[in-house]
Amino acid sequence: MRLAYATSGNGPPIVKTGNWFTHLEFEWQSPVWRHVLEGLSERRTLVRYDMRGTGLSDRDPATVSLESYVTDLATVIEAAGHARFPLLGISQGGAASIAYAVRHPERVSHLILFGAYARGTSRRSGAGQGPEAVETYRRLIRDGWGSDDPAFRQVFSAQFMPDGTPEQLRWFSELERASSSAEFAEQSFLVNSSTDITDLLPQVRVPTLILHCRGDRRVPFDQGRELAAAIPDAKLVTLESNNHLFLAHEPAADMFFRELAQFLGDQPPTAWKRSLQSARLQAAAQKMEASPWYKLAGAIAVVATLVSFVVWLVA
Repeated sequence: MRLAYATSGNGPPIVKTGNWFTHLEFEWQSPVWRHVLEGLSERRTLVRYDMRGTGLSDRDPATVSLESYVTDLATVIEAAGHARFPLLGISQGGAASIAYAVRHPERVSHLILFGAYARGTSRRSGAGQGPEAVETYRRLIRDGWGSDDPAFRQVFSAQFMPDGTPEQLRWFSELERASSSAEFAEQSFLVNSSTDITDLLPQVRVPTLILHCRGDRRVPFDQGRELAAAIPDAKLVTLESNNHLFLAHEPAADMFFRELAQFLGDQPPTAWKRSLQSARLQAAAQKMEASPWYKLAGAIAVVATLVSFVVWLVA
């Protein structure tokens, strides 16, 4: 099993556990992940990888299970050569992070869980949860993975990024296509949905920070509360966002990086804000270029230039 991993930044390490549909190269171009990678890489050396079946890692794994995810995490850690490090688990990456921390508390200095859960969708109750919801999502993945079909995009965006911009939603579809096949996406989704590691939570013996978006529809906020209640001395931070992954323009982004820096004893990163400002200027420029007044001004400028040129020739 060949796994692709990458490092970025300088300083002490932080390891990010693999999560559903990633691509090591493609993420740097994205309006959804770029600010996260920049923030994590500014004060530390970020180690991240594509989980089996996704991105630049082998696409046809013989086994897909929580145990295989933990094995992959351990393999990348050994390859990177770090003896002790903070471990970040996002979404379904949280379960593998918790399992690894329980087995290797001497290696994990801090455990950070964002949008994570102990019980997958089929193990939960409530709106959009439970076995029936899993079957619905399974059919959607099988029929529409990576599709530009507005109906498919609307269902998934409502779960992952209900407040996303059109550009972010388009990128979301592109990431699906780049990260994995529909067959593997379905297979891994079923594994993640059946996860239940509630028995491991009281066994965590490392400092733990849990961050969860209050309006998260993909992994409801009560899943973050469940983690915080069961992991000894865990701290829960509520982020004000409706998205599964906070977006760069949201106040939740600044709060995430401030809380993480305080937890690790670092200075809060700032580079990701400069990228955000550049993105805003670019968006404003594109909006201005599309304006009929801008086009009219451009036409007037062209005519004025031509008139000046004719006058110069006559003179």
